[in-house]
Amino acid sequence: MRDGNVRAARTAPANGDAMQKYLAEAVGTFVLVLGGVGAAVLAGGRIGFLGVAFAFGLSLLAMVYTIGPISGCHVNPAVTVGLMMAGKFDKRHLAGYVIAQCVGAIIAAGVVLLIAKGAPGGYSAGAEGLGSNGYGVASPEGYGGGAAFIAEVVLTFLLVLTVLGATDSRAPVGFAGVAIGLVLTLIHLVGIPITNTSVNPARSLGPALFAGGDALRQLWMFIIAPLLGAAFASAVYRLVNRPAVQITAARAEQATDEERRERVAGPREVERPV
Repeated sequence: MRDGNVRAARTAPANGDAMQKYLAEAVGTFVLVLGGVGAAVLAGGRIGFLGVAFAFGLSLLAMVYTIGPISGCHVNPAVTVGLMMAGKFDKRHLAGYVIAQCVGAIIAAGVVLLIAKGAPGGYSAGAEGLGSNGYGVASPEGYGGGAAFIAEVVLTFLLVLTVLGATDSRAPVGFAGVAIGLVLTLIHLVGIPITNTSVNPARSLGPALFAGGDALRQLWMFIIAPLLGAAFASAVYRLVNRPAVQITAARAEQATDEERRERVAGPREVERPV
C-alpha cells in the first residue's frame, strides 16, 4: 500500500509537468500562427512578403523566451521530430507535443478567420486561402510541386539544424531565440513566393482545415517535406557535432543557474549607515 502511494506521488508531478509542456506548446503555436498567418491575411497587402516574414520570425523569437524554458518552444512537429531523432527530446512526449501544436494552430487559424470576416465585404477562406500553403496554381508565384517539395525540405533542414545548433550545450547561453527567430525570418523571405512557406505541419494544417480545396488536397506535401527535412537535419547534426554533454532544448533556452538564482532571490538589500 505504501509503495502504491509513493508511485502515485511520483507520477502526479510528472504528469503535471507534461501537461504544462503540452499547454505551453499549444499556446506557443497559437501565437506563431496568429502572428504569422494573421499578418499575411489581415495586413499582407500593406506589409508585403518582408513584413510577413518578420511577423513569423518575431512571433517565434518572442515565444522562445516566453515558453522556451517550459517546453523548449518547438511549436512545430518537424522541430519536435528533429530534436527527438538527435537525442535532445524524450520520445514519450512526441504525441502530446504534436497534438498540442496542431490544436494551437487550428485555434489560431479560426481566430484569424473570425477577425477577417469582420472586414467590409467579409472574407472567404475557401476563395482567399487564409494564408494556406500550396504549389502549382496555389503557389503565390506559380511554382510547381517539385520545386515546392525541394524548397520545403531544404528550408526545414535549415530551421531544424539551427535549432539543434543554437540549443547545443556549447552554444552561448540565452541567444538561442535570436538565432532561431532570425533564421525563420530568412526562411520565409525565401519560401513565401514558392509555397507561402510551411516548414511546419501544424502551421499548414490550421489554415488548410478552414480553406479546404487545394489547401487540403496538397496538405500531404507540407507534412512529409518538413518531416523529411527535419530527419536530414538530425542526421547532419549527429554527423558533424558530437557534444560532450547533451542537453534538451528547454534546458538550453533557460538562463544560467546563477542568473536564475539571482532572479529568485531578488534585489539585495543595501546596508544603510547607522
